[in-house]
Amino acid sequence: MAIRNLASARRRLSGSVRVYRREESGSLIVFALFLFLLMAMMGGFAIDLMRYEQTRTALQNTLDRCALMAASLTQRLNADDVLRDCVAKVGLLDQLEDVTVLEGLNFRTVQATGRVDTDPIFMPMIGIQEFYAAGAAIAEQRTTNVEIVLVLDVSGSMSGAKLANLKTAAAEFVNTVLSQDAEHRISVAIVPYNAQVNLGPVLRAKYNAVNQHGVASVNCVELPTDSFASSSLSRTLALPMMAYADIAYATNTTNGFVSPTDSTYARPNYGSAFCPPSTGNIVRLPGQNIAALQSQINALQAGGNTSIMYGMKWGLSLLDPAARPMFTELRLAGHIPATLADRPFDYTDREALKLIVLMTDGEHVAHNRINDAYKTGPSPIFRSTGDGNYSIFHATRPAPNQYWVPHRSTWQATPWSNTATPAVRQSWEGIWANLKLTYVAWQFYGRALGTSSSTRTAAYNTAMAAMQSTYAAAGTMNSLLQQSCAQAKASNVVVYGIAFEAPANGQTQIRNCATSPAHYFNAQGLQIQTAFRSIASNLSQLKLTQ
Repeated sequence: MAIRNLASARRRLSGSVRVYRREESGSLIVFALFLFLLMAMMGGFAIDLMRYEQTRTALQNTLDRCALMAASLTQRLNADDVLRDCVAKVGLLDQLEDVTVLEGLNFRTVQATGRVDTDPIFMPMIGIQEFYAAGAAIAEQRTTNVEIVLVLDVSGSMSGAKLANLKTAAAEFVNTVLSQDAEHRISVAIVPYNAQVNLGPVLRAKYNAVNQHGVASVNCVELPTDSFASSSLSRTLALPMMAYADIAYATNTTNGFVSPTDSTYARPNYGSAFCPPSTGNIVRLPGQNIAALQSQINALQAGGNTSIMYGMKWGLSLLDPAARPMFTELRLAGHIPATLADRPFDYTDREALKLIVLMTDGEHVAHNRINDAYKTGPSPIFRSTGDGNYSIFHATRPAPNQYWVPHRSTWQATPWSNTATPAVRQSWEGIWANLKLTYVAWQFYGRALGTSSSTRTAAYNTAMAAMQSTYAAAGTMNSLLQQSCAQAKASNVVVYGIAFEAPANGQTQIRNCATSPAHYFNAQGLQIQTAFRSIASNLSQLKLTQ
């Protein structure tokens, strides 16, 4: 009986196990299916995350690359346009959210943000319909050393209110850009110009000036036209000094003697001299002393014609790296501050900015000059130590009477002297210190070599043509200016142009010289102050760093 009960219990237990096995097998299948779906969803989420990261990386790399490209100071295009064009080339322009550009004369900062929907495949299963990849980039480039040259027109047409307005504007500019330069990284030089540029004795002594006349405070040199082919200016090149002479005022051309002491027709009138004596209208070497620079500006005086190309040429030469050895000499001699070592910097120096402010109220006017052979050295003219009268030797006359004596209207065999002391041969620079050009041409050549009204006039004209000539026509002067402007632009020198109540051609020359239309100002009256303020505003915001 016990055995039958045990067998029955085993059968019942076995049946229960079989039922349990069937029920457990179904639960495992459900659990396994759940685990599978969970793993599939996690894999899908991983795919979505991978696609997100790939998209985000591509967006970030694009923003970084394009921001760097737009922030480069070497590119002259609009930074916003550059960035957008760069992003568009990879097909992400629609995903660009914002572009911010901050820039000044020596810095540019470009900030860009973007967002791309990665179109998730699996995340919508848990209610996430959009999954955006965001990117942001900031790129900045800035220079820390700034070299500025103010090239200022001080020709005769600038007299009165115009010169007063220029002084106010330029003096304020100097204060604005230097007062916040705690690290002494900005330098300012001044090149005043009219028909010429008076270098001053210190700078003139650094060049190979020839035909030196010795007139105090007259230090203008005539640049050969081929010297404009380079932005630098050789210190070994012979640069003829401009003679200090009266070549403008007329003399009495009747067939009669005029005394060499006559104040109207004989004695020189330097009122129209192209390089008048000046201690104020001279080149101011690079400096950082606000008071000294403003004093120089306030001492400027108006006079003479207009040679914009001379001002631009000298302004650019003061920024050219070739001038560095000369600057070192000037710095060691105390003419340039010790804080300005290693200037002018290389054009390729990414930490340096070179800037010219070129201003004029006029246009080029051709001017005459005493030719080199008549500037200095012995002349054929003699002067009596007794009565002060002159005589001149003419080799073309038959011997022995080759000396013309104007006050006696005769020829003789020796220079005129009314004393036992021989007459003194005059230098050309001595002649121009005492007599005007037209007087010399008429009394010593026209009256001497002519025998009639027409032949005297012909001899006078021949003498005038031999002794003087036109430096360059206005059209040539325009070309020389634009040559220097092109060199400045090619060397990344920023040129701001200010046409101050200038005629049409003057406006055209300054506009064409400026770095871009945005760098050109056509100013009237007090607007010149606005122009200088606009130029200075960028520099005043700089935070110069090491």
